[in-house]
Amino acid sequence: MLCSLKIENVAVIEKAEVSFGSGLNVLTGETGAGKSILIDSIHAILGDRTSKDIVRSNTEKAVIRAVFRQLPASTVAVLQEAGMDAGDELMLYREISSEGQSRFRINGMTATAKLVREVCHDLIDIHGQHDSQSLTDPSRHLAMLDLYAGCEQQHAEYYAVYRKLVQVKKETDRIKQTLEDKQKRVDLLRYQLEEIEAVSLQLGEEEELLERRNRAANFQNIMEGLSKAYAVLEGSDEQQGAADLAGEAAHSLEYVANISPDLEYLSERAEELYYNLRELCADLSQRIEDTEMTDYPLDLIEERLDAIFRIKRKYGDSVEDVLAYEEKIRQELDTIETADRRLEDLEIEKHRLYNTAKKLAKQLTETRLAAFERFNAQISDALQFLNMPGIRFALHHQLGPLASAGQDQMEFYISTNPGEQPKPLAKIASGGELSRIMLAIKSALADADDVGTVIYDEIDTGVSGKAAARIGQKLFQTSKGRQVLCITHTAQIAALADTHLLIEKKLESGRAYTEIHPLDESDRETELARIISGDQITQAAIEAAREMRKVRWQL
Repeated sequence: MLCSLKIENVAVIEKAEVSFGSGLNVLTGETGAGKSILIDSIHAILGDRTSKDIVRSNTEKAVIRAVFRQLPASTVAVLQEAGMDAGDELMLYREISSEGQSRFRINGMTATAKLVREVCHDLIDIHGQHDSQSLTDPSRHLAMLDLYAGCEQQHAEYYAVYRKLVQVKKETDRIKQTLEDKQKRVDLLRYQLEEIEAVSLQLGEEEELLERRNRAANFQNIMEGLSKAYAVLEGSDEQQGAADLAGEAAHSLEYVANISPDLEYLSERAEELYYNLRELCADLSQRIEDTEMTDYPLDLIEERLDAIFRIKRKYGDSVEDVLAYEEKIRQELDTIETADRRLEDLEIEKHRLYNTAKKLAKQLTETRLAAFERFNAQISDALQFLNMPGIRFALHHQLGPLASAGQDQMEFYISTNPGEQPKPLAKIASGGELSRIMLAIKSALADADDVGTVIYDEIDTGVSGKAAARIGQKLFQTSKGRQVLCITHTAQIAALADTHLLIEKKLESGRAYTEIHPLDESDRETELARIISGDQITQAAIEAAREMRKVRWQL
């Protein structure tokens, strides 16, 4: 349950600290005193989205702290999974800067908004002023009934089969569509495959052909250069070549070295040059011979490169791309050719999954209908207690196609007068009736979840007198099993509080300040009298307040 809440610089609240007790906690105050700010602060500490406008003007940041005790098992499990301490107390912290940035802490450790929301999922259920209108939305009714029925596991089992059924159906439809276009597609793919195969592409071939084309195009220049170099080095019958001349130079230096040993290094260099030139001559001779023997069919090279260019223009930017597309074609052809067998297997699987889903959906329907009988009995009793005599609650139910929630299409109907046929809530119930119906549903759902704190923000909207008194008594009864926080303008409800908090707004130096005060017994009577009679508190109102408090002690 929520034990305490500290607020700093949130809207008109400069600084406030409030402690909540077990049982029924009531918050009262003049309209505009800041009760909604308290609810906004609780929303914020639970990780909900909020605006930077929540930060009090002319301050850098708003800070909200909350302490919870008696944590539900689901909250402890989330904390442990996140590697956080899950002791007897949970401390939440949120800081909101004037620029709109938020920081969260859980038990002093930095946390994300997502983790905070997961941790707080089962801590508080906030019923806002407009939540009763959700009763007019039929899509919400099935979820309420499922919560009461406790069929979460049963629905999860059904949904797993249903999801698989949807996947198989999608695959079946896709293959059927493929088979309808099969022949046309197969003809196209086979044509493309044959066209690519006819070229017989090889990795690296294009680069080699380009090199050969370059050499072929420059064949004459290459031969002339090689021959001229060879002639200069080798010489002819009429003229010695450079290699022979280098040999003579080496011989002369060898003679000199024998006379003057300090010149031996020159002889060695000349001899090395001679042998290098003779080796170069041999290499040039072999290269000329090889080049002369090599056939350079430039027209064939150009023809092959053109074939490669044309196939690339159709199927890829490179040979690698074309080969990858060729493999893709082969795989698609294989898929199409085996589609008939695959479709047959899928149809069998779809039929099996459909029968299983239908069976589970039927069981889910039976669970829901059986639960509604009990649900209806509790709601009817609660509505009778809430001063709605003769009311008849009903379930409009019909079977539809299998869907994510099952096969049930359900909507709550109600008859507010004897002899009238039940009709949709949206067409029958008034605002005050919707508030009481929602309270009846909430009280019926009280044992269906682990939420330790329920907050009602003006659940008494549109009601007064005996109906308001009965709402207060129902809230008081509900608070015996969990903590209840209620913002109210009704004295009949406020009189039943275990803890009564007064929210007041004051003006100081031209600025608004909101304060929250716990009330003792005397202050409670004064506040109740104010609610009853307004600003002019009369002795009669004080006496009426005391009588209301006596009712509290008799419950």
